[in-house]
Amino acid sequence: MAARLSTSVLVSALIRKAEAEGGFAAILAKGDERAGSVILILTERGADPHIFERVLQANGTYGWQETSPTPIEAVPDLIAKRRRFDPDIWALELDVPSWERFAAEMISPD
Repeated sequence: MAARLSTSVLVSALIRKAEAEGGFAAILAKGDERAGSVILILTERGADPHIFERVLQANGTYGWQETSPTPIEAVPDLIAKRRRFDPDIWALELDVPSWERFAAEMISPD
Protein backbone atom coordinates (compact mmCIF):
# COMPACT_ATOMS: atom_id res chain seq x y z
CA MET A 1 0.00 0.00 0.00
CA ALA A 2 1.40 3.37 -1.00
CA ALA A 3 1.93 6.02 1.65
CA ARG A 4 -0.70 8.74 1.65
CA LEU A 5 -0.03 12.42 1.87
CA SER A 6 -1.21 13.83 5.21
CA THR A 7 -4.11 16.24 4.98
CA SER A 8 -2.18 19.10 6.58
CA VAL A 9 0.51 18.79 3.87
CA LEU A 10 -2.13 18.74 1.13
CA VAL A 11 -3.81 21.85 2.58
CA SER A 12 -0.46 23.64 2.80
CA ALA A 13 0.32 22.75 -0.81
CA LEU A 14 -3.07 24.06 -2.02
CA ILE A 15 -2.55 27.31 -0.11
CA ARG A 16 0.94 27.79 -1.54
CA LYS A 17 -0.27 27.07 -5.06
CA ALA A 18 -3.09 29.61 -4.74
CA GLU A 19 -0.76 32.26 -3.35
CA ALA A 20 1.87 31.56 -6.02
CA GLU A 21 -0.80 32.27 -8.64
CA GLY A 22 -1.66 35.61 -7.03
CA GLY A 23 -4.64 34.33 -5.05
CA PHE A 24 -5.58 34.28 -1.39
CA ALA A 25 -6.33 31.44 0.99
CA ALA A 26 -8.23 31.03 4.23
CA ILE A 27 -8.62 28.00 6.43
CA LEU A 28 -12.26 28.16 7.51
CA ALA A 29 -12.12 25.01 9.65
CA LYS A 30 -9.14 22.93 10.68
CA GLY A 31 -9.56 19.16 10.75
CA ASP A 32 -7.48 16.11 11.52
CA GLU A 33 -3.83 16.69 10.61
CA ARG A 34 -3.25 13.25 9.13
CA ALA A 35 -6.45 11.93 7.61
CA GLY A 36 -9.13 14.60 7.65
CA SER A 37 -11.50 15.10 4.76
CA VAL A 38 -11.27 18.34 2.78
CA ILE A 39 -13.96 20.65 1.47
CA LEU A 40 -12.51 23.24 -0.89
CA ILE A 41 -14.29 26.41 -1.92
CA LEU A 42 -12.81 27.96 -5.06
CA THR A 43 -13.84 31.52 -5.88
CA GLU A 44 -12.81 34.34 -8.18
CA ARG A 45 -12.85 37.75 -6.49
CA GLY A 46 -14.89 36.31 -3.62
CA ALA A 47 -17.88 35.36 -5.76
CA ASP A 48 -19.36 32.39 -7.60
CA PRO A 49 -18.13 29.59 -5.30
CA HIS A 50 -17.34 26.19 -6.72
CA ILE A 51 -17.12 23.52 -4.07
CA PHE A 52 -15.01 20.40 -4.28
CA GLU A 53 -14.73 17.60 -1.75
CA ARG A 54 -11.86 15.18 -1.45
CA VAL A 55 -13.39 11.73 -1.28
CA LEU A 56 -12.05 8.23 -0.90
CA GLN A 57 -12.74 6.29 -4.07
CA ALA A 58 -13.51 2.59 -4.44
CA ASN A 59 -9.92 1.83 -5.51
CA GLY A 60 -8.54 3.25 -2.24
CA THR A 61 -7.21 6.51 -3.67
CA TYR A 62 -8.51 10.02 -3.08
CA GLY A 63 -10.11 12.14 -5.75
CA TRP A 64 -11.91 15.46 -6.04
CA GLN A 65 -15.65 15.63 -6.61
CA GLU A 66 -17.49 18.87 -7.37
CA THR A 67 -20.72 19.40 -5.43
CA SER A 68 -23.89 21.06 -6.68
CA PRO A 69 -23.71 24.80 -7.26
CA THR A 70 -24.04 26.73 -4.01
CA PRO A 71 -24.68 30.45 -3.58
CA ILE A 72 -21.99 32.27 -1.60
CA GLU A 73 -24.46 32.98 1.24
CA ALA A 74 -25.06 29.23 1.75
CA VAL A 75 -21.40 28.23 2.11
CA PRO A 76 -21.23 28.70 5.93
CA ASP A 77 -24.30 26.47 6.38
CA LEU A 78 -22.80 23.84 4.07
CA ILE A 79 -19.58 23.78 6.09
CA ALA A 80 -21.50 23.57 9.38
CA LYS A 81 -23.55 20.67 8.04
CA ARG A 82 -20.43 18.78 6.89
CA ARG A 83 -18.69 19.42 10.25
CA ARG A 84 -21.68 18.02 12.17
CA PHE A 85 -21.30 14.84 10.13
CA ASP A 86 -17.46 14.83 10.15
CA PRO A 87 -15.78 17.02 12.81
CA ASP A 88 -12.34 16.15 11.34
CA ILE A 89 -13.06 17.85 8.01
CA TRP A 90 -10.97 20.75 6.78
CA ALA A 91 -12.71 23.68 5.07
CA LEU A 92 -10.49 25.77 2.85
CA GLU A 93 -11.37 28.77 0.70
CA LEU A 94 -9.11 29.73 -2.17
CA ASP A 95 -9.76 32.92 -4.09
CA VAL A 96 -7.81 32.42 -7.29
CA PRO A 97 -7.56 34.24 -10.64
CA SER A 98 -9.14 31.31 -12.53
CA TRP A 99 -10.98 28.67 -10.52
CA GLU A 100 -11.46 26.51 -13.64
CA ARG A 101 -7.74 26.30 -14.39
CA PHE A 102 -6.91 25.76 -10.71
CA ALA A 103 -9.44 22.92 -10.44
CA ALA A 104 -8.23 21.31 -13.66
CA GLU A 105 -4.63 21.32 -12.43
CA MET A 106 -5.70 20.09 -9.00
CA ILE A 107 -7.72 17.19 -10.42
CA SER A 108 -5.25 16.24 -13.17
CA PRO A 109 -3.37 13.00 -12.44
CA ASP A 110 -0.15 14.42 -13.91
